[in-house]
Parts: sequence; C-alpha cells; structure tokens
Amino acid sequence: MANSDSSTATLPIAPKKENTVPIGSKIAELNESRSDLLNRIQGLKQDLQSWRSKLDTQVKIHRDELSELKKSLNVEVDQLRKEFQELKNTLQQQQEDVTASLRNLGLQDSTGDAKEAQEPMLDVEDQEVHASVEEVIEKRDEN
Repeated sequence: MANSDSSTATLPIAPKKENTVPIGSKIAELNESRSDLLNRIQGLKQDLQSWRSKLDTQVKIHRDELSELKKSLNVEVDQLRKEFQELKNTLQQQQEDVTASLRNLGLQDSTGDAKEAQEPMLDVEDQEVHASVEEVIEKRDEN
C-alpha cells in the first residue's frame, strides 16, 4: 500500500504547453474586452455629463425667460392699475362737476342729498312723453 502512495507522489505533473497558450490568449482577450467595456463606460459617463450640462443650461434659460415674463407682466399690471386709478379719479371729478353744475342751475335743492343729484328731475312735459310711450308699448303688446 505504501508503494502505491509513493508511486503517485513521485510522478511529476507537468503542465502542457498546449493548454497554457489558450489560457494566455483567453486572458489577453478578456483584458481587451475589459478595456473595451471600460472605454464604453467612460464614453457613457461623458455622454451623461454632457446631457446633464445641456439640461442644466436649458433649465437656466427657461427660468430666466420665465423671470423676465413675470417682471414684464408685473409692470403691465402696475400700469393698468395706474390707468384704472386715473380713470376712477377722472370719473369722480366729472361726477363732482356735474353735481356742482346742477346746483348752480338750481335743478337741485341746496340741501338735497347725493341720490337726488344722481337722479334728474322730470318736468311735466317729460312725464307726458313717458306716459305716451308706455301707452304705445301696451298697445303693441296687446296686438
């Protein structure tokens, strides 16, 4: 039995040169493949960075445009407010002028309130015209 153990131990295992060449070429092939993959990854990283940069630029441009539009709209709103205030003041002044004119003409009681100033007084002729118009409307409605 000891003989069989010693015979196995004494046989040298020599690597065959045929097997080492394919392993070397496989290693070279894997190294080349690894290099290609690393290059592709690097290219993809650069593309991603480029896209991010372009997106950041577009976002900044759009934010700037929106900011300018907002400023422009605020200026327009302020201008419209001023114009409406001017119109309001003009209308108030005109109303005061009309009220003063009516007072000067004596068509309004000097102690009359503002409601009377806004409603013109009808004289007898105006009342007759108003009544005749109502009659014409009633006759038309009956037909």
